[in-house]
Amino acid sequence: MMSNSRRKFIRQLSSTAALLGAGSLGAFAADPTKQYLLEPSRPVSANDKIRIAGIGMGIMGFGDVNTALKVPGVELVAVADLYDGHLEKARSVYGNHLFTTRDYREILERKDIDAVIIATPDHWHDTQSIAAMEKGKAVYCEKPMVQQIEEGHKVIAAQQRTKAVFQVGSQRVSSVALAEARKRYLAGDIGQLNLVEAKIDRHSALGAWQYSIPTDANPKNIDFDTFLKDTGKVPFDPVRFFRWRNYRAYGTGVPGDLFVHLITGLHFIVGSKGPSNIYSSGNLVQWKDGRDVPDVMVAIFDYPATKEHPAFQMTLRVNFADGGGGGEFTRLIGTEGVMEMGWNDFKVKQHKLPVAPGYGGWDTYNTFTRKEQEAFVKAYNAKYSEADRAQAKTTEAAYRAPAGYDDRYDHFVNFFEAMRNKKQVVEDATFGLRAAGPALAANESYFSKKVIHWDSERMKIK
Repeated sequence: MMSNSRRKFIRQLSSTAALLGAGSLGAFAADPTKQYLLEPSRPVSANDKIRIAGIGMGIMGFGDVNTALKVPGVELVAVADLYDGHLEKARSVYGNHLFTTRDYREILERKDIDAVIIATPDHWHDTQSIAAMEKGKAVYCEKPMVQQIEEGHKVIAAQQRTKAVFQVGSQRVSSVALAEARKRYLAGDIGQLNLVEAKIDRHSALGAWQYSIPTDANPKNIDFDTFLKDTGKVPFDPVRFFRWRNYRAYGTGVPGDLFVHLITGLHFIVGSKGPSNIYSSGNLVQWKDGRDVPDVMVAIFDYPATKEHPAFQMTLRVNFADGGGGGEFTRLIGTEGVMEMGWNDFKVKQHKLPVAPGYGGWDTYNTFTRKEQEAFVKAYNAKYSEADRAQAKTTEAAYRAPAGYDDRYDHFVNFFEAMRNKKQVVEDATFGLRAAGPALAANESYFSKKVIHWDSERMKIK
């Protein structure tokens, strides 16, 4: 029987699901596994033109801008970056009319810019997000929302104070696949959740953040001092600039870059506010290139029982030294099934136990005398009906978005719809800190070598 709290949560879900465009499901193949094709959201109409700017034009910056421009009615006005080569690249891609600058503050002063995409190194996210909101700009900020937990509270306060549209860029929460996964979870398809396990393993230099460094990198075409911000002063170093993810001073390591994706998706599916205890361990195994963060990390998160979900444990693993070639999975395991997540697809495998426990096999029944075995079987059959004694049932259903589907596009659609129609964003600053906070706490656990006790309601380390 469904609890009142679950009914309430499903009612709360309905408006968000409509925004995400989960749509109806249609079978697309005759197969022992039931398969369903998820319908993406309906086409977007360009009501009001929205003018955007990109702050930070690295890998994510170009990727985000390219995706945002696919949304009808969106126009790129300006970009900011500390490397002149990125600005030159932007002009060659988007046109020489583009305003370019090293100083992001010049962008915030422009009246012809409605929204900014912040895709800078993690240690700049809070400062630029707050400054943009205070200047009346809507903000799409890449994950993790912040580098330090206390910075997250300042971003939340700024969003509440300015009433600005602010969305974190963990795009999976806008995926039609995650919207349907949440429906399937709330419908009880896997029974009672008790364990979540996920891994992202890689075995490549680029996968381990050894990104290419341009041959022309020098102090004249890179504003390295500004990049450093308030971190310790060091001589010009293009490695730190282009591979900033490898350094605690500028990035957030494995947890902030990868764990946060997994945490965000989980929180969206089950409606969680976060864990209560966090412990992580790891090592620097293969990529000893000057980085000061591990390339192998395992973290355990204890989630307490709440009105939204039962108590469960989550284990996350990242291994950049996987000699098997890498691979990834995310599994939500329940008492009656398992949900295996892909990126824009997932499977639900159900294995429902019969009411009767069975006998024989590896069992004490075989140690009984013949007379006792006969008595046991008679009593067993009297207690359990034929239906109760039926074998465990195993079923499988697969759900996927259509070929070419892009969840990042839907995430930008949600962001711009919030601007145009005053809708609630999918991932606001509070949601962003509830995902980033446990990831950052995993870093704290690793470096302090202790269990971190997390207050998920107040979003603080206890």
